[in-house]
Amino acid sequence: MKILVAVKRCVDANVKVGVKRDNTGVDMANVKMSMNPFDEIAVEEAVRLKEAGVATEVIAVSAGVAQCQETLRTALAIGADRAVLIESNEVLQPLAVAKLLRALVEREQPSLVMLGKQAIDDDSNQTGQMLAALARLPQATFASKVVIAEGRATVSREVDGGAETLSLTLPAVVTTDLRLNEPRYVTLPSIMKAKKKPLDVMTPEALGVDVAPRLETLKVSEPPKRAAGVKVADAKALVVKLTTEARVL
Repeated sequence: MKILVAVKRCVDANVKVGVKRDNTGVDMANVKMSMNPFDEIAVEEAVRLKEAGVATEVIAVSAGVAQCQETLRTALAIGADRAVLIESNEVLQPLAVAKLLRALVEREQPSLVMLGKQAIDDDSNQTGQMLAALARLPQATFASKVVIAEGRATVSREVDGGAETLSLTLPAVVTTDLRLNEPRYVTLPSIMKAKKKPLDVMTPEALGVDVAPRLETLKVSEPPKRAAGVKVADAKALVVKLTTEARVL
């Protein structure tokens, strides 16, 4: 069984980002970049399935600038067998990424496609669902447990009302949540071995996909700072404050 795992290069989770002075976007100059944490969980789960003898090959794929190769090398160090970079200098929106992944799914024919439920930079939470729709594959989102057996994927997921278990016929798309696993620490020997693993580079044009942006960002601004709290003398004063000054958010 072949597993395709999509990973995204994002601003590191520990970095505090700021907005550009002209309000056109987030200031990315000299900012540390890392693999999206949810995608790292997806890679870890795919590698665990291979180690358990369920999968035979794990392919990591990323779409974006040339520096995404660093992110793919991290996936290879975790345990992926090979990697594919779809190189583009365009700002890739979720629909464009979903189309690129669909083209790669048609080429590679994986039994399972895994990716994080969302990226921590834009929090779109769209790519997995769009990919499943475009490829006409069953999907399970926000997976907290994945079991593969007899050509089916049994996925446990958390929903607003509690827990839910889905049974999908493979091939399928699964997006991963934080509770699924804890990614392993990447050792230096693994990093060295990853440098020798194959990493192919292709373009959206080679896959026949138009990745031109469909949405325009008009303005990016930081959220307003919260006002300091105030103390009141008694309950009567509190009621007055709530009546005259409180605002429904």
